[in-house]
Amino acid sequence: MDTTRKSILIILSFFSIYVIWGSTYMFNKIVVQEVQPLYLASVRFFCSAILILCIALFMKLSLKITLKQLKNSVIIGFLFLVYGNGVFVWALKYVDSGFAALIAATQPLFVILLMRVLNGFQIKTKALIGVVLGLIGMYLLVSQEGLLINQDSIIGIVLMFTCVLSWSYGSIFVSKADLPKSYLVTTGYQMIIASAMLIVLSFCFNETWSAPSTWSTNAQWSMVLLIIFGGVVAFTAFNYLLKEVSTEKVATSAYVNPVIALFLGWYVLEEQLSTQSIVAAFILLLGVYFINSKKKFVPLSRLRK
Repeated sequence: MDTTRKSILIILSFFSIYVIWGSTYMFNKIVVQEVQPLYLASVRFFCSAILILCIALFMKLSLKITLKQLKNSVIIGFLFLVYGNGVFVWALKYVDSGFAALIAATQPLFVILLMRVLNGFQIKTKALIGVVLGLIGMYLLVSQEGLLINQDSIIGIVLMFTCVLSWSYGSIFVSKADLPKSYLVTTGYQMIIASAMLIVLSFCFNETWSAPSTWSTNAQWSMVLLIIFGGVVAFTAFNYLLKEVSTEKVATSAYVNPVIALFLGWYVLEEQLSTQSIVAAFILLLGVYFINSKKKFVPLSRLRK
């Protein structure tokens, strides 16, 4: 692949994880009001997987996968889609979509801390400032009095943070994992595996399954957009970027996702924005900026030399 084409693909991929994923919070919020969350996620990823694998076959890409690659796909599918997304969607029943996007914006904080623990990276001054700002932003975000009225909201917020942790670890894991060469094939396998696990979990939790024909028009169209753009386009772009650029750069989607989600949540879903949420968002995203500044990581092994 020539340099120009690769650069264009990287730019388009970043646009996908920035803007498209920013809108998925709203679409998930719309659907989850009518459809059980695990069932929702299983349908979404199954349909996306079928589309992706059909595209791969049309492009005559090999669908061969080794046992090791299959095991890695199971791990990644669980971290990203079963827990990282499925549980997150469940929590959206109790948390506003824009607020949820701000929680997801803490991913760079988790990535940098996990890289420190797992890969021996030392946190430089700028990144340390970013971590402190991020922690302050998170505190302001979750300490609002209005949230304490509803106990379900607190549970939802806590679960969302664990989902972000799962997604962050998955991002680090996939960057070095042995996976099929094609990003389409990789994404397709992850989604088909995740959809199978989500169906089992949905059955175990006795979720009520409903036919898409019984959903409202808004829910139907939201699901279509989640399948095609949120699944096929954005998640394929995400897997591509994790192999082509550094993990922390991919995590910069946290810059844009909350802005898109907050605006759509306010404009379309009429969600309320408190002054404290806006202040928390500013501090949180400022922390993300410091974290993703250049030359923030220095391997400890290099220091020892």
